Amino acid sequence: MTPQRFGATLMATLLDAVGSHLEAEGAVVSIVIVGGAALALRGWVPRTTQDVDVIALANELGVLSPPRLPAVLVRAVERVARDFNLPEHWLNAAVGSQWRTGLPDGLAADLDWRAFRALHVGIAGRKTLIALKLFAAVDRGPTSVHCQDLLVLMPNDDELALASAWVLTQDLAPEWPRLVAEVVEHVRAQSRHR
Repeated sequence: MTPQRFGATLMATLLDAVGSHLEAEGAVVSIVIVGGAALALRGWVPRTTQDVDVIALANELGVLSPPRLPAVLVRAVERVARDFNLPEHWLNAAVGSQWRTGLPDGLAADLDWRAFRALHVGIAGRKTLIALKLFAAVDRGPTSVHCQDLLVLMPNDDELALASAWVLTQDLAPEWPRLVAEVVEHVRAQSRHR
């Protein structure tokens, strides 16, 4: 199956459908999303994505935990995948592995919460997304979609410095600081030409 790509409007429809299935089962689930889905839902990057990256779950007090998706949510996601002809894991927690090396500071305070029926979605904010996109851009290179997202966000020097400080903690390879500096300089140079 060729991955279907979706923008903010279809994504909202899909999340609402998940929330409808959760509602039918009498369950409420709160997730935190990052990546292209978060950028699209916030209206910051006008591009499509093929998945929704869940980085955390949240309890009723807003306390975040690693995203071990509950069975009721997995069933709802699978039903929506079937109903909309999507890949089974169109909503997934693969990015949840980030908990092992640490999340950007202030993630919980940087969320915009939206309700899609019984699915409550915390959408990561600018500070968090710049940090995660910088990390991914260093890992994947300056031609990656992650670097392109950074360029659209046009982070200022303070935002890049804050993001860089976190990204530097994510890898101990001797060349890592050089790679981070190269991507930051690339983003700065490209931003000056816009």
